[in-house]
Amino acid sequence: MGLQSFEHSLERMVEGVFSRGSRSSIRPVELGRRVLRDMDDHRSIDVKGRRIVPNVFTIKLSARDHAAFVDIDEALNTELRETAREYARAEGYHFMGPVAVEMVVDNGLKPGRFTTSCRMKEAGGGVGAGSVVLPSGERITLGQQVVTIGRLPSSTIPVNDANVSRAHSEIRPTGSAFVLVDLGSTNGTKVNGTRIQGERALADGDIVSVGSTHLRFEAS
Repeated sequence: MGLQSFEHSLERMVEGVFSRGSRSSIRPVELGRRVLRDMDDHRSIDVKGRRIVPNVFTIKLSARDHAAFVDIDEALNTELRETAREYARAEGYHFMGPVAVEMVVDNGLKPGRFTTSCRMKEAGGGVGAGSVVLPSGERITLGQQVVTIGRLPSSTIPVNDANVSRAHSEIRPTGSAFVLVDLGSTNGTKVNGTRIQGERALADGDIVSVGSTHLRFEAS
């Protein structure tokens, strides 16, 4: 897709946050562009031949600019993380762990200036946590319980679609991660557009498709 063409959708996403009243001269879309460029500039190839990019980003701002973003910090952070995930899907990039964006104060910076740094960080150990975002925007929190997906009304995520089996697939916790398992469904389960065979470990930002319904997995 390319960075330049992707920036059009970035502007639509992030500038909606900007319209909520940031008092900084730095436009949120500038922060988003820098995050995407950091992904391009610091990509590498892992042993499986996948293109791995940073998933943890730190944005340093002057005290004045940092304070100006306080009121929209949560919304902006969410938009920047989602922008990174969408760009990764479009470019075929992979993350080692959940995407995180942090904005911190650098007293050496003048207002209107900012710097960024990034790194690759694997998902931590311990009990896994995450959520599944439904098409409606509702979130299903994941923990140690199996989440069922299917046409059965009793499913954790019921899907009223003739192309979806009654018991279609499950998301199962496996230590510090989650695995998507197809339960022998007639039409299959897809992750990022590719039909899985049996089971597939989920990564932050993966899109799970059953029938015409698309769910987004977010690790935390």
